[in-house]
Amino acid sequence: MQPQARVILKKGKEESLERFHPWVFSGAIDRIDGTLEEGDLVSVQKSDGKIIAFGHCAIGSIAVRVFSFGEEVPADSFWKHRIEQAYELRQKTGLADATDTNVFRLIHGEGDGMPGLIADYYNGTVVLQFHTVGMWLVREAIVQALRDVLGKKLVAVYDKSAKTLPFKADIQAKDGYLFGKSSAGEVIEYGNKFKVDWEEGQKTGFFIDQRDNRRLLSEYAKGKDVLNMFCYTGGFSFSAMRGGANLVHSVDSSAKAIELTNRNVELNFPGDTRHEAFVADCFDYLQDIKDKYDLIILDPPAFAKHRGALSQALQGYKRLNANAFRQIKPGGILFTFSCSQVVTRNNFREAVFSAAAIAGREVRILHQLSQPVDHPINIYHPEGEYLKGLVLFVT
Repeated sequence: MQPQARVILKKGKEESLERFHPWVFSGAIDRIDGTLEEGDLVSVQKSDGKIIAFGHCAIGSIAVRVFSFGEEVPADSFWKHRIEQAYELRQKTGLADATDTNVFRLIHGEGDGMPGLIADYYNGTVVLQFHTVGMWLVREAIVQALRDVLGKKLVAVYDKSAKTLPFKADIQAKDGYLFGKSSAGEVIEYGNKFKVDWEEGQKTGFFIDQRDNRRLLSEYAKGKDVLNMFCYTGGFSFSAMRGGANLVHSVDSSAKAIELTNRNVELNFPGDTRHEAFVADCFDYLQDIKDKYDLIILDPPAFAKHRGALSQALQGYKRLNANAFRQIKPGGILFTFSCSQVVTRNNFREAVFSAAAIAGREVRILHQLSQPVDHPINIYHPEGEYLKGLVLFVT
């Protein structure tokens, strides 16, 4: 690797990098020596010329995403080394070699020292999503590194970045296989079966980050009447069924999501009449179900994609949870989540607490939830903690 240009910081603006925060904001830059195109590899230097990091340049407020700290130029073997480290973590935590689970996140952006890259493993197929042009430009090296590290465990690599790359870059990326070929298939998570469609489904095809929270839900579900809002693939629904729920209702505004939920429920519990799914607006559905359910799951899509939408998002979380608090049976359990990165843990708690007060219910916290071990959070990059959840007892 050879940097195309030098990014010189304003005096004093190197402090966050010296604390290993992996973002350089445009306002911290004094000047750029050389000609840049989006995605180029650059060195980042203090005002006195000392190199402190290397990263990919980008258009926008985050001008450089750093993947290597120090003065030494990253070697050609850098990406393989990073993927080896990521895979080793999944091995040490038991995911890579588990017998009851064959789906996990292999690379989690900044959490694995590879900003702008998500890689999910689905029983032999790795689905990539590039969120920066810099990472997309080295995709061939990434694929080769995956082949070297995973060996026979890798059947295919699918790039699903057409909708995740910055639109200003105008690089006309197309989804497709970068290595091998596989069809949308079946995976298992703690013994539960899922049909996954990485070519047409949301994200990379499945919400892997709720794995441990789905298992926790099953521990609370026995004998309960359960409502799963924003159900998508139905993961929480048949986790509740696995835990012995009395009945489970799944709700999503997408008919395709409801079809997928029904397929997954049938895959795990063929002919089971405890489950029923509805195509409906989740906010509308919560308006008039008084005392019908004693366990409700609220797992909405991100209400805030950027900081400018934070206030509106918090109002959305407040309204959604207030409706659930009003409707849930006394003595009920509420699993409620936010996957908005710009919504902090405290933001979310305050919104939920306000909702409880509005509804006039007494609420106690049983669990405070986060993302699982295959979605690691770089301790120097707290922005990586995007998933927040609470399990609440409502009287």
